[in-house]
Amino acid sequence: MVHYQNPVIPGFYPDPSVCRSGEDYYLVNSSFEFFPGIPLFHSRDLVHWEQTGHVLTRKSQAMLENCPASGGIWAPTIRLHNGRFYVSATNFSYGGNFFVWTDDIEGEWSDPVWVSQGGIDPSLFFDSDGCVYLSSTYDLSDGQAIGQCQIDIQTGRMLTVTKIIWEGSGGKYPEGPHMFRKDGWYYLLAAEGGTEYGHMVTIARAASPWGPFESCPDNPILTHRDTMLHHFQAVGHGDITDTADGEYWMVFHGIRTSQYMLHHLGRETMLAPVTWNEEGWPVVNQGRRISKEMEVMSLPANDYKVKEDTDTFQPSGLPKAWNYLRNPDMSMYSFTERPGCLKLTGGEAVLSDTASPTFIGRRQQHFCMRAEVWVDCNPQSEYENAGLTIFHTNEHHYDLVVTNRDGNRCVILRKRVGDMQTESEPLYLSGHGNIFLRVESDKLEYRFFAGTDDRSLSLAGTGRTQLMSTECMPMTFTGCYVGLFAEKGCCGWFEEFKYSARYCSHRAVHLAARHRGQ
Repeated sequence: MVHYQNPVIPGFYPDPSVCRSGEDYYLVNSSFEFFPGIPLFHSRDLVHWEQTGHVLTRKSQAMLENCPASGGIWAPTIRLHNGRFYVSATNFSYGGNFFVWTDDIEGEWSDPVWVSQGGIDPSLFFDSDGCVYLSSTYDLSDGQAIGQCQIDIQTGRMLTVTKIIWEGSGGKYPEGPHMFRKDGWYYLLAAEGGTEYGHMVTIARAASPWGPFESCPDNPILTHRDTMLHHFQAVGHGDITDTADGEYWMVFHGIRTSQYMLHHLGRETMLAPVTWNEEGWPVVNQGRRISKEMEVMSLPANDYKVKEDTDTFQPSGLPKAWNYLRNPDMSMYSFTERPGCLKLTGGEAVLSDTASPTFIGRRQQHFCMRAEVWVDCNPQSEYENAGLTIFHTNEHHYDLVVTNRDGNRCVILRKRVGDMQTESEPLYLSGHGNIFLRVESDKLEYRFFAGTDDRSLSLAGTGRTQLMSTECMPMTFTGCYVGLFAEKGCCGWFEEFKYSARYCSHRAVHLAARHRGQ
């Protein structure tokens, strides 16, 4: 037996789609308002994934200006046909459904080819007769269904009108369609139940890509609805790939709750084996629940080697795992002014705006983690700010801020939760040199520290993870980031950023307890 752990890609990596090229696997995820758009991963065994870059790296590919939280780029699908890779997706805030393509998976992708079929979650299917189909959601007068048309893959032009091909198995919001062919059948995979705790994966099949589609008698083929909270929750939005050895696997997303019915890391990419029963229907994980420790018969050949997560700032630009908020003004960023440092210059936009503040961030991938950075800045007024943030949306973020109070440089903890904002008492630090900032977390709490070095830190304040949870804010599809920022003309030079999964230190717990007066 072989063991692996779920999630295979932890943190905010939802709506996974996968395809195979020989012995290589490629996977993409939704990215919403973050830029570059659509993270792209590579694997040789479906378990160990390395991010190789992003699909949408130019503004012309992902117009995100002023898009609301959880707007932007939704539900990509990746497919390979005749040596060319295609990724289809929705820009919910600008333009609708589109696809891009590349002949070099490690190179640049085309500008969007727009498709006039409406709905969301477009997915391409290349049939053996040369026909290309695009399926997406389709709005009904009293619900939603899966609609499909045939397209010209060169231009995106619809060659047929949209036809409703399946209304789902009975769950709400049938979406995320993926069609594939096996043993003479056309299978249509879908997500139903909404993206919340009733989420599920369902499937139907037909003898023709136009249907009529027969619903699997065992639907849903994957769900964790009505399970105990120690299980993964909101499991759904699956995609299936085969291996070179003829096995089948499903990638999908789910959430880990930090406490009762709360999650803040976002929807994470998971993996399970797929077999086929005598009636020709897929069975996910032998019909068992998805667990953290997965035990399977085999995995594809693995040549994976552990690589260090450097997260350094080099003249080449942003590390692959990092993002900006919406389309950035690159004049506010410099990777070359000081060797090994990233210079951030604050503009008029701040983290609480639905705009593009001076910000870079990487996903929080673990409940228990530590993130830390050195920053050199000297704010001249109380409006100038730079620092380290736990960011979920423009209305929900905790910011460890280097600023100025009464003519003196200091650090405060600023917390924005909905329409409320609070600030801690200033923590004054002597001198004019670099400041060391750190945040530590567990399932329930963030703890923020600052000091003139990493050996004499003071607690600036704490914040509950609960208030960064999706369930405590208007509908959002994203997760928490650890980020660096600057606002209102403040210049900050950041270096030696480190992120690590860890258990919380006794010192941190003691300082947090003392801060709360316990």
